[in-house]
Amino acid sequence: MGVINLAQGELIMVGAYAAWFTQEAVRAALPGLLDFYLIIAIPVSFVAAALVGLMMEVLVIRRLYDRPVMTLLATWAISILLINTVRVTIGSQNLEFHQPSYVSGGFPVIGDFIMTTNRLFAIAIAVSAFGAVVLLLRRSLFGMNLRAVTQNRPMAGAIGIDTRRSDRLVFALGSGLAGLAGLALSPLYNVNPNMGANFIVDSFMVLVLGGVGSLVGAVLASIGIGQINVIIEPVYGAVAAKVLVLLLVVVFIQWRPQGLFAPKGRR
Repeated sequence: MGVINLAQGELIMVGAYAAWFTQEAVRAALPGLLDFYLIIAIPVSFVAAALVGLMMEVLVIRRLYDRPVMTLLATWAISILLINTVRVTIGSQNLEFHQPSYVSGGFPVIGDFIMTTNRLFAIAIAVSAFGAVVLLLRRSLFGMNLRAVTQNRPMAGAIGIDTRRSDRLVFALGSGLAGLAGLALSPLYNVNPNMGANFIVDSFMVLVLGGVGSLVGAVLASIGIGQINVIIEPVYGAVAAKVLVLLLVVVFIQWRPQGLFAPKGRR
């Protein structure tokens, strides 16, 4: 879409806060279902982040398509606005989350290596979201229209596709997926107004390494970057791992600037 969205991390934060509000609402109204608040919060987090993304698109982004530098500056300003809005209205302290039984504990795999259930929960959310997106893009009229607009906007508009509606819906969809990420990460990380900054760099590295517009590339790049981090962190520390991963990505992009999977086009 020609948009660099620096507020994606804050959309993750919106999803995490929506999960916390769902927890508090369930605690007050239906305390017997408190263990299931993460399940109940799945549509809430998605819709909350999607609505914020929709407002961003309608009020700001729609005027800046194909001007990536301007979208970078605009979404950076939006991210600061979202962070400070949460600080003023809710506070800057870490939120306390109830840990249901299905995100507590873990399973021994090999030796001292334990696969924790909170990470398995996050993986399940990611796999489910990926499958839903693939089905939506490949098996629905919306997905067909979206792919047509992405590949050739003028021609898509000429054959009757509402390109503006597609823009709004796809930006809301991407924002909603970020909200689901916030829900999945809430049992793992500290949830506070600044949490989005921890994920935005990795997100861009995955996007660039995998290839813009490639779902398979995003999956392979995220697994690769995650595994490299896991291997390097115990030896050299988290900061050194981030630096080394960034250097590896820079070297790879010098060799293959289109990423792992380049978008197909006519020659």
